[in-house]
Amino acid sequence: MAGSSQKFIARNRAPRVQIEYDVELYGAEKKVQLPFVMGVMSDLAGKSEVEQPAVADRKFLEIDVDNFDDRMKSIAPRAAFTVPNTLTGEGNMAVDITFNSMDDFSPAAIAAKVEPLAELLDARTQLSNLMTYMDGKSGAEDLISKIMQDPALLKTLAAQPKPDAKEEE
Repeated sequence: MAGSSQKFIARNRAPRVQIEYDVELYGAEKKVQLPFVMGVMSDLAGKSEVEQPAVADRKFLEIDVDNFDDRMKSIAPRAAFTVPNTLTGEGNMAVDITFNSMDDFSPAAIAAKVEPLAELLDARTQLSNLMTYMDGKSGAEDLISKIMQDPALLKTLAAQPKPDAKEEE
């Protein structure tokens, strides 16, 4: 079996921090290396709606790649602020996002959690799906082009109710 990744790192890249001291043990001097352990105390919850204990009462949590999303979900960090509304150009828009995993920081996930952006993202996704579906179907492309040129027909089609997902199945 190949060596572990920790041993690979030790062989190929020396640790950045080496704490070493000399100890006299039974009359002989010996060098002892101490493991480097770091603790971070920080309020990473932001404006979380989950009740957080006082800083003095908090326990150290071990966080690694395997439990990072679980720890984030339990802390439920939240960002709540206002930004200029560049969609309409009028006033400010409230943004309130709770993060449960690292995937929630992606632009698409953030857009999905802000209502006006979610509508635009949905429209963009539908147009992308339509383009994929229409690829190579010239008759359908001509029909859509004709619909787009006729405002009265376009308005009539827009007024039609959306089909339910159950009806499509």
